[in-house]
Amino acid sequence: MKKIFRVFITISFLFAILYGCGSPKQTERTPLVVFAAGSLITPFHQLEDAFEARYPSIDVQSEYHGSIQVMRHVTDLHERIDVVATADVSLIPMLMYAVNDEETGKPYADWYIHFATNKLGVAYTSESKYSDEINAENWVEILALPDVRVGLADPRFDPSGYRALMAFGLANQYYQDPKIFSRMFKGRFNPAVTLFQDDDLAFITVPEIVETVPDSGLIVRGASVELLALLESGDLDYAFEYESVIQQHGLKLLSLPDELNLGSETTDYSGIEVLLDFQRFATVKPVFRGEQIGYGITIPNNAVHPDDAALFIEFLLGPEGRAIMQANKQPLFDQPIGMDFDSIPDTLQKFVKP
Repeated sequence: MKKIFRVFITISFLFAILYGCGSPKQTERTPLVVFAAGSLITPFHQLEDAFEARYPSIDVQSEYHGSIQVMRHVTDLHERIDVVATADVSLIPMLMYAVNDEETGKPYADWYIHFATNKLGVAYTSESKYSDEINAENWVEILALPDVRVGLADPRFDPSGYRALMAFGLANQYYQDPKIFSRMFKGRFNPAVTLFQDDDLAFITVPEIVETVPDSGLIVRGASVELLALLESGDLDYAFEYESVIQQHGLKLLSLPDELNLGSETTDYSGIEVLLDFQRFATVKPVFRGEQIGYGITIPNNAVHPDDAALFIEFLLGPEGRAIMQANKQPLFDQPIGMDFDSIPDTLQKFVKP
């Protein structure tokens, strides 16, 4: 009996060795860290799934914030991020070119690709107050009514926020009514957000602290996508969002005139500027001049996996990535623009024009 038992143990041990040697080893996946603007959440989630199906050895780990906050994770918090995508292309040279990595002495970025655009719109639901009355002619009056709750992103962290302010500043000129901006925002911010008109140029100043007056009807959140849940729950009547986001979430869209939506290639928006009086920008001057909305993408110079990051951007700009973005109403340029072309990775240069 003992001999049989010893034989059984020996056979079991041999089977264990053979099974262990024959079983496939778990392949460790490469983490690819992607930080992107909140307005890209929906298409980038789908892009992530499709990319990982194509490259199963890569694990995309994504986070979404207001675009300025995305920049700060690189330049202020010194996080090692592989891909940075922003809803304001000007932030890359403003913040990543201008700030050097203390470890390398190099700027955090030295190239970027201007790959997409959008339009600013007003999101609402059938339950929003005056939803059956609001239109392209009366929207500035309805949003300024004291019983209407309006949401916008914090302009210190999210371009959607300072673009919403720009839209109202431009509305002063477009509707030839210099009081539109003040009727909307006077008494709603504490300290005040102010507009000063100097001939053909309007300056909007955003203070260091952005707080809304309680019960003023104005609600501010760190990122524009945070307003969506408030709209759907009925805690907001209207919110400034990008048209792509509004359509992705099945909300009602009030389209703004091209002169105000910051999405027209042929419209001159340079008559408006926003200055952020924000001490966290100690090394740069955060002034944003009106221009067509532009999305930018880059690979930081301290990225851990720059080759895989280039693969991700190549996938985004290729046929499958473009199809995903277009299906989500995110307008892409037919040929993206490569800034500082010679520094762009060779594998990406074929997708852009200098």
